[in-house]
Amino acid sequence: MEELAALGWLLLVVAFGAIVPVVPTGAAVSGAAALAFHEHPLTIGLVVAAGAAGAYAGDLVMYAMCRFGGEQLARRLRWLRDDEHLTGVKDRLKQKQVPVLLVSRLIPGGRVPVLLAAAFVGISWRTFVVANLPACALWSGVYATIGLAGGSIFPEPWQGVVAAVIVILIVNQTLTWFQKRRTRAGTTPSTSGASG
Repeated sequence: MEELAALGWLLLVVAFGAIVPVVPTGAAVSGAAALAFHEHPLTIGLVVAAGAAGAYAGDLVMYAMCRFGGEQLARRLRWLRDDEHLTGVKDRLKQKQVPVLLVSRLIPGGRVPVLLAAAFVGISWRTFVVANLPACALWSGVYATIGLAGGSIFPEPWQGVVAAVIVILIVNQTLTWFQKRRTRAGTTPSTSGASG
């Protein structure tokens, strides 16, 4: 009964974090997986399922809000900050809808712009619902695996949870740093070419 309550809380936290993108949802899944490894190893699959279900439910709510509220609502909620980046994502979505939706969850900071672009471009509900399901399952599986690694290395559950959260933060910061560098490197030549 206690495990079911914990899984319910994980689902709610991840769903809330999918709508309010300041909650570290990946760290929540990793921490839950590390804890499950020590206390109830048979529930690890349920941790992945709860994380995926929470991510999926939150994404559906956010997508609906973007579809019905449009860019005005996205700006008011501070989901939309970079118009130039959003234009590039829209272009990619027009070319390859399903692959972009699948990969977006695995890239730190990539999910929100893709959800916004998908809503603004008008990707059908059917396409979004089908493509987002494996994306959420894959995302939850990746973060749970990171938690399992942390849980298996350390003897105490709390140490595994802390290690998993630290690894998630380091990976996210590193990937974000590389993305920013790549974006700056990509915009520099076009800027100099435009001025010349």
